[in-house]
Amino acid sequence: GLSVGVPGVPRMLEYMHDRYGHLPWQRLFVPAKVLAEKGFPLTERTSDQVAGLLAANPSCAEGERLFFRDPTAFEYFADPADCTARPAGTLMRNPAYAKTLKALARWGADAFYQGPIAGEIAQAVQGDLNIPGDMTTEDLHNYQVVVREPVCKTYQGYQVCGMGPPSSGGLAVGQILGLMEHRPDLMGDDPLAVETVHLFTQAGRLAFADRNQYVGDSDFVPVPVAGMLDDSYLAERAALITEVDMGTAEPGDPPGAVGPGAPDNTVKLSGTTHVAIVDRYGNALSMTTTIESSFGNGVMVRGFLLNNELTDFAFSPTDNQGNLVANRVEPNKRPRSSMSPTIVFDADGRVALVTGSPGGSRIIGYTAQSIVNVIDFGLDPQEAINVPHYMNRNGRTDIEEPIPGVTLEYDAQALADALISKGHSVGIIEQNSGLSMIQVKEHEHPGPGNRKHRGKDKRSQRLLIGGADYRRDGTVGGR
Repeated sequence: GLSVGVPGVPRMLEYMHDRYGHLPWQRLFVPAKVLAEKGFPLTERTSDQVAGLLAANPSCAEGERLFFRDPTAFEYFADPADCTARPAGTLMRNPAYAKTLKALARWGADAFYQGPIAGEIAQAVQGDLNIPGDMTTEDLHNYQVVVREPVCKTYQGYQVCGMGPPSSGGLAVGQILGLMEHRPDLMGDDPLAVETVHLFTQAGRLAFADRNQYVGDSDFVPVPVAGMLDDSYLAERAALITEVDMGTAEPGDPPGAVGPGAPDNTVKLSGTTHVAIVDRYGNALSMTTTIESSFGNGVMVRGFLLNNELTDFAFSPTDNQGNLVANRVEPNKRPRSSMSPTIVFDADGRVALVTGSPGGSRIIGYTAQSIVNVIDFGLDPQEAINVPHYMNRNGRTDIEEPIPGVTLEYDAQALADALISKGHSVGIIEQNSGLSMIQVKEHEHPGPGNRKHRGKDKRSQRLLIGGADYRRDGTVGGR
């Protein structure tokens, strides 16, 4: 219970609908309510995840489970008779969630933050069987949407815009791209060339060093946003990149930085989702939402899982010298995340690419790599997603174990050996991205008229090219 933060999505969705919505609010909930009532088939991936967590329990007895301690969540995801995960294909109905959606549709977000739902959330947090939390109904009543400016960085003539603090995503993605742009001499000629991977991972080291040192909720700590993306500063940092691995990077001293401080180097868990949308009017949405771990804190209320989002805070407020950590816990503060919903604009200000991913702190690498794959190497979204991942979060360089039929086939060991020759410590591991991407191209086509004049009257038409990540059961749809 102590790890649960006040959920923000219902209030945010209502805020956005009030300002930009077109369809009636109640109509938006119909498809999800139907799914909750009629059910949907459990995917193999989710079934396997549940099985893995159940196997880690020392016992399945009530009160002895480490995972799915909550009886409601346990009975939803597992068969209590034999303590096994429900098999793939099981029809998953959730009438309690359908009722929650019905209340939200009728009464708006107040149905969530006031009244019985808020009371049950607070009760579940305070009565958690593991570590009870302190959340009250007043905390839920007081939740407010905070609107922040996007963080933007130019890259190869494009404007790359992402989410600012308290997310570290927009800054870290922008830094990786900016650092790479300053070192074209080290860039390879394809996405899996050892030169490309080396440059990308060294940029990752430098970006994560700054991220861990400076990024927190900017309502509570001064984050040097402009300084971290300043071209002169990035050029200075890029000069640290050589043809061999630099080892652990130290944070820089960007313009506007206030110190001394202490870094938060903890690695965060992965239980996030992402969607990319472009509508017929050209409006674009890149949205990442999260409950932190795959099943949050494992407690269900009214058909939905509570998050364990507060584990995104630093576990200690200071270092051994007493220097404060930017991402330390404070009342009403939002924790640092790695969410990187991104929209890329061309030189004329038109949407060119929408991208983002789940994946914990690896989100930053997944998103930055997807942009490089499209802009630098001319891949379409699906090709960009299928390229095996590589990343360095200022530690070990990790490259992806190829997945037959999902990722592009390549010799992972050969790439690892080439990186080792450059001084890298390398791990070949599974990587769990869930990229959603849409590329927008302006496409000229013949205008109306007879065949004789066709081709002279050309009109611009947007061509939307989508890509989804089959590592996480991703799908592409359009109409």
